[in-house]
Amino acid sequence: MKKSKWMTCTLAVAMTVGAIGCSNGESGKPAESAKAGNESTKAPQGPTKFSISLRTLNYDYVEKSANLNDDKWVKELEKKTNTDLDIQLVPHAEFEKKMVQIFATGDIADVVQAGAGTSGKELAGSVQAGVFLELNDLIKQHAPNLLKAIPQAAWDEVTLNGKIYAIPEFISQPSRRATWVREDLMKKAGITKDPKTVEEYLEMLRAFKKIGVEHPFMGRQDFKYADIFFGAYDVYPYLSQFEVVNGTVQPKFFDNENMQKALQTYKTMFDEGLINKEFVTINPTNFKNIILSGKAGMWEMNAQELLQWETQLKQIVPDGKIKIIPSPVGTDGKGGGYLYSSGGRAYFINSKVAKDKIPGILKFFEWQVTEEADKWFDLTLPINPKTDAEVSEQRYLSGFLHMVKDDAYRKQILSATPEGTDLLKTFETILPNEGRGGLEFDPALQAMQKNPDITPLSDTAPPVLLSHMVKMVYGKEPISDWPKVIEEWKSKGGNEALKEANELYQKKSGIKLRGSEAQKWK
Repeated sequence: MKKSKWMTCTLAVAMTVGAIGCSNGESGKPAESAKAGNESTKAPQGPTKFSISLRTLNYDYVEKSANLNDDKWVKELEKKTNTDLDIQLVPHAEFEKKMVQIFATGDIADVVQAGAGTSGKELAGSVQAGVFLELNDLIKQHAPNLLKAIPQAAWDEVTLNGKIYAIPEFISQPSRRATWVREDLMKKAGITKDPKTVEEYLEMLRAFKKIGVEHPFMGRQDFKYADIFFGAYDVYPYLSQFEVVNGTVQPKFFDNENMQKALQTYKTMFDEGLINKEFVTINPTNFKNIILSGKAGMWEMNAQELLQWETQLKQIVPDGKIKIIPSPVGTDGKGGGYLYSSGGRAYFINSKVAKDKIPGILKFFEWQVTEEADKWFDLTLPINPKTDAEVSEQRYLSGFLHMVKDDAYRKQILSATPEGTDLLKTFETILPNEGRGGLEFDPALQAMQKNPDITPLSDTAPPVLLSHMVKMVYGKEPISDWPKVIEEWKSKGGNEALKEANELYQKKSGIKLRGSEAQKWK
């Protein structure tokens, strides 16, 4: 495969399971491959050459690059780590689909980047099928500092039956999504106090509309980064959002009363022109471009990116000012985004990788958690980028190429300026006090793996729910029909998933808890 070309393949997705089953050599015994990798090997004298598949993450710098392997920063990274990288990009917008196709063909890179966990949809059962190396002993032997630098909670995310299968990025602040608002527009609209309740937020959006803001609340396709009002009512329909009600495990969207309140909030915004009418088709690129053109009053985004977005906004709106405020709260006085897992992106090593490459690959990741790496990734470029190109390059170097780090925020960068120091306070004062936790099953429930239509992702509702949610906001279906939607979910495999979830809950098996609220169900 040529370097830095989009990964493509032609076999049908239906071949996934069969292809994975054959991907561990003729013996069909993944344990033997893992054992082979544990044999003592000498590190190669020259650079360790290996391929690595990376999601583009919608980074402009990455997606506009003609060949990322020729990039100056990649070349410098190779020198610092004694490696020769063959970066193979996977399109952000089609990540899961492309990954499934990749596993179907067996054309798998030496190192594969995926999401946190061992059973993500994009992995297509590959961990359980033995496609990747068990890393416990290998890390101890070749990169022990990884074990010291990465918190145990992050290792737990990539551990299955006591075996580590990936090197995880980690997230020290699980409530990293935040509610962003144009502070300059608040002042222009005469708003002197931050809103708290859902109704107060709606009043702020109405005030934005009165002063001519085109999109008071910036919506986005599938409600991604536009779901904060589901958080106010604690009804996120996501993978980690199960709860226990009267001793029984169920998804939070079963809360019919609060789900209808959340949907009505979005319908009110839609009817009053407080949310863009075409939000159902707004992709990530258009979402950001509209905001940075100065046409939005409020939206959601990861808190760590605020300074970069504000820099870009000021190129169009010189007086534009963005701030993070506490997210809207519901009747329980709480709110916020869903809580992230302790692990971020994870890096799996192909069980077929040549044994003499393993030490060099592990050393590559071990270097990423050093102080030298932190300084190089975060402080090489100007701390205060002024142009889109400078922002894009800084984001690429510190966020994309720095693969193993605390992904909650870049402390080195933020600590270097007064504006960054102020943003750090947000991570200390606002974000720790919000966020919705819940129960999650790992590995994912088998019933859900068999029924994609009922299966949520980390921040996307199941397809069967999403279609109704959109129709209800658009007024094509009555919100009062939500109980019927729940019954449809049950009939398409949900009942089987509920049975499995409750059996696991009774056994206290395969359950992960997120957030302090979740501890009450332990």
